[in-house]
Amino acid sequence: MDEELIIESLSPMEREVLPKLNEDFSDIKDFSDKINLDKTTILRATGFLKNKKLVEQESSEKKVVILGILGINYLKKELPERTLLNKLAEKKIIPIGEIKNVCNLNDNEAKIALGTLKKKALVEIRQGKINLNAKSEEITNKMIEEIFLEKLPMDLESIIDLDKLAFENLKKRKDIIEVEEQKTIKIKLTELGKKIVGMNINKNSHAAFISKILKQNSWKGKKFRRYDLTSPAPRVYGGKRHFVNQAKDYAKSIWLEMGFKEMTGNIVETGFWVFDSLFTAQDHPVREMQDTFYLKGMMGKLPARCKKKENCVLFNVQRAHEGGIDESKGWQYKWEEEDAKRVLLRTHTTSLSVRKLQEIGKSKEFPAKYFALGKCFRNETVDWSHGFEFNQTEGIVIDENANFRQLLGYLTQFYKKMGFEKIRIRPAYFAYTEPSLEIDIFHPVHKKWVELGGAGMFRPEVTIPMFGKHIPVLAWGQGFDRIITEFFEINDLREVYKNDLNKLREMKFWRK
Repeated sequence: MDEELIIESLSPMEREVLPKLNEDFSDIKDFSDKINLDKTTILRATGFLKNKKLVEQESSEKKVVILGILGINYLKKELPERTLLNKLAEKKIIPIGEIKNVCNLNDNEAKIALGTLKKKALVEIRQGKINLNAKSEEITNKMIEEIFLEKLPMDLESIIDLDKLAFENLKKRKDIIEVEEQKTIKIKLTELGKKIVGMNINKNSHAAFISKILKQNSWKGKKFRRYDLTSPAPRVYGGKRHFVNQAKDYAKSIWLEMGFKEMTGNIVETGFWVFDSLFTAQDHPVREMQDTFYLKGMMGKLPARCKKKENCVLFNVQRAHEGGIDESKGWQYKWEEEDAKRVLLRTHTTSLSVRKLQEIGKSKEFPAKYFALGKCFRNETVDWSHGFEFNQTEGIVIDENANFRQLLGYLTQFYKKMGFEKIRIRPAYFAYTEPSLEIDIFHPVHKKWVELGGAGMFRPEVTIPMFGKHIPVLAWGQGFDRIITEFFEINDLREVYKNDLNKLREMKFWRK
């Protein structure tokens, strides 16, 4: 490009930066401090100048060890092991149970301090007491970890000998040190850049052709900056809802179009509504801590006992468990109210469904159709197909003429609208539905069938306590996060809630 045309295309930002560049490579950070311009502005300007072949860039990356949040705090004060060592130098013996109080440390710091000093053979434990086992110079001399923290930041590759040992020790401890990748960018003028700098680059020109100039015809006889349409421009990412929320909105619209009303409710519930009202035995493994998140020390309220027992939900649920409803044998044990009062994070949205049944039992307003879509929590082993939190879409249809074929129709229609032409429906068992089914889809990457959720018709042990008699209720609870992973090309459920900003920007918009 002709030099004059290049000058005409320079932006005010480029005109400011270009004359201050050197013939030798300069670090962007140092250059920013030198000319009192922020690094972002310089990077943008040099990017445009590079495209015009006026500057050269070279970059390098290195790993640097820096202080973490706790490292900064400990550098100002002292490491927990130093605190304990100094106290032992003063008191000679400290009972293990007194470390926190004597040294003003938390549980984790006390544990680490004792373990570190024991590993260094500076203390020994006898009869539940910590005894000082260090010489005077071992107490006064700085530990290698203390010396290392004072040296930071350091290039990872330059760490050797005792510093290396200190690094390995501290790396095992949370938030004391961090390894950060740092990118260094250097810039210098090209031969063409030197030539342009030697010319008059501050000629009068307008930076932009604004509407005011156009309206007033004041552009005539003036010279405007040329725009280089070949220069790369930063990509602009517009704001959008999280992709899971996009899909949830769409799923809700499906249920609404099919004539359902939405149910909402609390995430924190009692065991009565999550388990007992759904005829789940109190000794069922699903209620144990390995499957459920209970809130420690909290007990909730149960439905009130009524004077007329036949109208009492609490009494009838108890009767269903112990074996006295509609010829059912129940679970044949003594039902305990205290177990039903325990408070937990709901393991399914079916707790909303059964609460809704109680409302309808009072109002007698049915036939009715309701759906829910919300978070559930289970103490699962996290892997590609399981998480400890997930979204579930729930539905119930209350109708004296409801039948199993209608249930299949609702589910098939929902999945078809969600983009699944083929699903696998198979028989299943659930404590609170009969007959029951499960729905699967085939995962194309993992080459296996993946369960999406269960469905069925509520058993009399669930409906009679709510209605006073058995009324057919179609019910389902489907794992919503698994339903949407194929559309978003997610092969690992753990990716759904990582909130990687780069991936969220690139994630396609939900369209069906």
